[in-house]
This record gives sequence, C-alpha cells and structure tokens, in this order.
Amino acid sequence: MKPISIAEAHTLPIWRRPITLLFLMAIAMPLSFATWSALLNNFVIEVAQFDGSDIGWLHTVREIPGFLAIGVILVIMVMREQVLALVSLALLGVATAVTAWFPTMGGLLMVTLLSSIGFHYYETVNQSLQLQWLTKERAPQMLGWLIAAGSAATLLSYGVIVLTWETLDLSYDTVFMASGGLTLIIVGYCAAVFPQFESPNPQVKKFLLRRRYWLYYALQFMAGARRQIFVVFAGFMMVERFGFDVHEVTALYLVNLVANIVIAPVFGRAVFKFGERNTLVFEYVGLAVVFALYGGIYWFGWGVALAATLYVVDHLFFAMALALKTYFQKIADPGDIAPTAAVAFTINHIAAVFLPAGLGYLWLVSPGAVFGMATGFALISLVLALMIPRHPEPGNETRFSALMPTPAE
Repeated sequence: MKPISIAEAHTLPIWRRPITLLFLMAIAMPLSFATWSALLNNFVIEVAQFDGSDIGWLHTVREIPGFLAIGVILVIMVMREQVLALVSLALLGVATAVTAWFPTMGGLLMVTLLSSIGFHYYETVNQSLQLQWLTKERAPQMLGWLIAAGSAATLLSYGVIVLTWETLDLSYDTVFMASGGLTLIIVGYCAAVFPQFESPNPQVKKFLLRRRYWLYYALQFMAGARRQIFVVFAGFMMVERFGFDVHEVTALYLVNLVANIVIAPVFGRAVFKFGERNTLVFEYVGLAVVFALYGGIYWFGWGVALAATLYVVDHLFFAMALALKTYFQKIADPGDIAPTAAVAFTINHIAAVFLPAGLGYLWLVSPGAVFGMATGFALISLVLALMIPRHPEPGNETRFSALMPTPAE
C-alpha cells in the first residue's frame, strides 16, 4: 500500500487517521507497562524474595535498553518508524504476558530486559512520531490528551485488579497474561487497519548531537536521574515500609490515573498559555518539595497517609514533562526530530544505568538519603529550566543565545 502523507491524512475516515493511531498506541503501552509496574514490587518481594539491592539491580538492567536507545537510528535505516513502534509494542506485550513464568533473579532479569527493549524503543519512536505528526500549535493540548487517554485505558484494568484480586483470588500469571494480551490485540488491530503515514519532513538517519540543543540534553539527563529514584524506590517504599498489598498499591495507581485523566489536558493548556519555562519551573519546585518530604518519612517517622499523598502528587508532576517535548519541538530543525529523540533517550538513561544499583546499596543504609539526593536533582533541574527563553525557537534555544555566536555544527 502506498504511504499517505500527513497532509492528505485528513481525507481518511477518523478511525484511520494518524491521531487515532497515536491514541491507540497511547492506550496499548500502559496496559502492559503500568500493570507490570503496579504488580512488580509485590511480585518480587512475595515470590522472588527481593531486597533493596536486588530491586536496584533489576531496574539497572531494565534501563540498559534506554541507554542504548540511540540504536533506534540504525533500525530506522531499514524499518519505518511507524512499523518499529508497533513491533516494539508487541515485544513489550509478549514479555509482560510471560513475566510470572520466571520467578527468579535470572529469569526476571531476562524478561525485564526484553520488555524494556520494547518499551524504550517504542517510547523513542512514539515521541518522534508525535512531534512530527502534530503541529506546534496543537502539540501541547494533544500531548495532554494522549496522556489522559493512556490513563483512562489503564484505569479500567486497575479497577478490575482492585475489585477482583482478593475476591477472585487472582494470580500474578493471570493478570500479567491478560494485560500483555490486550496490548497484542491492539497492536494487531493497528497493523491491519492503518496505512503507512509519510511524515512532512524527511528525518536525518544518522547520529546527531548539536551544540545548540545542549540545554535540552541537560534537562533530559536530570529528568532521567530524578525519575529513576521515584520509579525504583517510591513504590518499593510503600510495600517495604508500610506493607501495602497488591490491591492497595493498585488502588494508589487508580488515584493517579483519575488525577491524570483530569489534570493532563490542563497541563497541556498550561504549557500553551504560560510557556515551557514557567511550566517546568513549577514542576521542579514541586518535585523538590515532594522529595524532601519523602526523606522526612524516614528522618522524622511520618506516616502512611503522607506517603500515599506524596506518591500521587509526585506522579502528577511528572505528567508536566510534556513541556520538555514541546520545548524541543520549538527549537529543533524538522529533520532532527527522530535522531535527536534517540540521542535524548540515551542521555536520559545515562544515570538510569548506574543509579538504581548504586542507590540500592545506599537504600540499605539510609533510605532518607536517597530521597535527599533526588531533592538535589530537582533543584539542579530548576536552575536549568530558568535558562529556557519565554519564546524558544531555532536561534533562541536559551536565554543566553543572543549573547553567544551561533556555533558551527
């Protein structure tokens, strides 16, 4: 079938347009990944007998494909980005479905590595497709709605877990198989129904590292370092310190999802109205406060109610990261989006490769110190965000661009 340009795609019925494909993929990914995340801490503690060091190593292995996301540039030389997105989603779905079949350290490392390849390659290509297919005017609002769509889809599956985990005595295998299977069904539908879409600007298919994108790279690096502490240790704390069961952890995720459905589109409008700099400054100030309070749970013995509240607020702040995507969209040459998305994912995961394992050992000695370090990361991000100009564009990437000569690339 001949590829269809994005400009011509409006002639297709709504169920075959690019925006519909983006929404379906936004729904398919969290069905596997979010369910895996919700069950992981309970599964590794109850079944695989993990401690803080083990979970750190598991997440270090999980982040290796993110660090190697630059390999996407090689893959898109022989495979269209749209095809790679669906292949990656399928790998994520299969790996999630079989997770409970490998309840050992070695087995979980293997299946986690496979699911992570699917997740990170999908996320890299998906970000590229979003920024290529959405106009700069529509991107903030549509990215917010895409986040909300993923949250809404996952809400149903989490609701089923909360309501039936104890009453139907569900097993980990049943839930992993169901969530991975649903992802595969959606991938099959997308492969069968949607034509190949031709992006308006041909993408550079080589390694690309431009000096004028340095602030974007720095913000990506700090985002990866900061997010790892939340992903690895915030949920682990809820199980290890406060004894949350599967349905209780999932209930916490449910609250996050409902909040995301309501708040994510609002964040999209906020980026459009107030700009990327103000939105990111608000996010990083909030995260610094949240991580400091996380530390207080260990330093001052604060209780479970505060921990659960911080977990929800923390999760919401991360939804504001869509402002980082639109900042790059505004400063980038149109042909740089795909290779820079791959490079940025690798930069985002540099810290992710060594932080979980290293901080896993620190966690055994002082969990509060782990969250204290995250507070410092948030404050560094705040300083970087203040360098974003009010109206970023090529040639005006930072507030210092006017004072500095344009570097040769």
